Amino acid sequence: MSDTRKELADRFPSETEGLRDAGPTEIVDLADGDELDLEIAPVRKRIGDATVRMLAYNGSVPGPTLRAPEGAKLTVHVTNRGDLDATVHWHGIRLENRYDGTHETQAPIPVGERFTYEVQLPDPGAYWYHPHIREDYGQELGLYGNLLVVPADPEYWPRAHRELLLTLDDVLLEDGRIAPFSASETTHVAMGRFGNVLLVAGETELALEARRGEVVRLFLTNTANTRVFNVALPGARLKLVGSDSGRYEHEAFVDEVLIAPSERYVVDVLFEEPGELALEHRTPERTYRLAVVTVLDEPAEPPLAEAFAELRTNADLAGERERIHPYLDAPPDKMLAFVAEMGLEEPEGPVVYACPMHPAVVRDEPGTCPECGMKLLAKAVRYICPMHPEVASDAPDRCPECGMKLVPEHLVAAAVHEHGHDHAHEREHGLPHEGRPEHEGGEEPAHGAHEQHPHAQGIEWEDDMVEVNRLTTPANTRWKLVDRATGSANAAIDWSFRVGDQVKIRLVNELDSDHPMPHPFHVHGAGRFLVLSRDGAIEPNLVWKDTVLVRTGETVDILLDVTHPGIWMAHCHIAEHHESGMMLTFTVEP
Repeated sequence: MSDTRKELADRFPSETEGLRDAGPTEIVDLADGDELDLEIAPVRKRIGDATVRMLAYNGSVPGPTLRAPEGAKLTVHVTNRGDLDATVHWHGIRLENRYDGTHETQAPIPVGERFTYEVQLPDPGAYWYHPHIREDYGQELGLYGNLLVVPADPEYWPRAHRELLLTLDDVLLEDGRIAPFSASETTHVAMGRFGNVLLVAGETELALEARRGEVVRLFLTNTANTRVFNVALPGARLKLVGSDSGRYEHEAFVDEVLIAPSERYVVDVLFEEPGELALEHRTPERTYRLAVVTVLDEPAEPPLAEAFAELRTNADLAGERERIHPYLDAPPDKMLAFVAEMGLEEPEGPVVYACPMHPAVVRDEPGTCPECGMKLLAKAVRYICPMHPEVASDAPDRCPECGMKLVPEHLVAAAVHEHGHDHAHEREHGLPHEGRPEHEGGEEPAHGAHEQHPHAQGIEWEDDMVEVNRLTTPANTRWKLVDRATGSANAAIDWSFRVGDQVKIRLVNELDSDHPMPHPFHVHGAGRFLVLSRDGAIEPNLVWKDTVLVRTGETVDILLDVTHPGIWMAHCHIAEHHESGMMLTFTVEP
């Protein structure tokens, strides 16, 4: 069999013929003791100008939004009619360990078979469900849905006219299809799979309506494989009220909300004036339109502007502030480092060493990039014409267009970089490239973007090494969680706790790594945690979390409140990093 035929045989299916069309996302209200059927199956869905094959829960992307009261217990019967063995992980929910939905806690559901979960809901907040086998594939194909736990206390959240749950996602399209996946191994392991089309609630052009003076509570969930979203809504007022597992210690007015993969944020929005507004994703370089909100000149009743202006302090989290005080200066119980090791094969013949993210950085010897700290990768020396850069050769020939002698490509890149316009970077990555979204309204950065985004550093906003990233697999790129006390990594880490323990864990995102980048660190339902500090600065606003973004070079201390026995996981929630082994298990004794 030829290499091409082998590659095609190794891919998951992409045909759409005979599939049913994806339907709208249903809101399912459930009571304590209710049962629900959930089916995994392929669907045909329109994304922009393309019709693609996706996977869906109950025929929609996202899957049905489940709403149930705090304290409820649900029975969910999952039937797998998808492409591979499956589990359903109930992300962020503290539930009985055997229903956590991982290979550690259940036998995978074969295609054509069924498994029943019992899902307990002890904490108010917005949660979600998704696969935990080939998460990189299932999530990208559309297997995600929200679960909203309604608080028993009617005054738990501030007053609002209504609530709206929105998933934030992206998908990588190539030639009118979702970019192919290998069935035997995960790809795009270095950066994660960035998409070139952004989706809100599964749609590329979501249109929403609001009334003048209306307060809408947005529950925002980042379901993307790797992309960090920075969400803003110019023309409306935003109030941050909650995150992963409930409300904040202090409500706060904000201009934007940074959401890492798997995180949730709860934002109240006041629409004061009629008109058309854009929900945006803002990065230091670009601004993307996510959705359009038309605000009607029709007053919302009752008026809630006065209540919206109040910033409440919540006594339950204020009480936690007192409880955690002794842990702030205490040494960590565990220290976990985030490290990458890249081992791509060197090409034959003469090579130079270049940074895939900063192509003007080229050295004759191995080393690291002074711009980002990434390991320089070997690349074959290529010769180009400075006047006609599309003319390239493996030998120092002459340009057929102008007769000029071809020179090493990296010398041209360096010269261009010094003069402030990196055409070499544009040639390599393409602006816009098929692997990243175009800027809405042109290629210029948003006005004042650099000044408005002090958190720009430490986050990979786009895939800046598209071709290299596509080639990375667990065989050549290893992401590791390393226990600094023992040197053990990933599955070899052996932690054991007891119910009732308060465990201080220090998360260190090493700059001394072959590929420094941010990591959203997620702890399964053994408990929930509070962020104590970042780089030694005490966290000023507490909220219960199950995922925390640890930026490049950052050190974050968390305090894990251990409440549920069993075998649990903790991992990076960049799907490709998780699938490459960046995950540990730990045991909790009763």
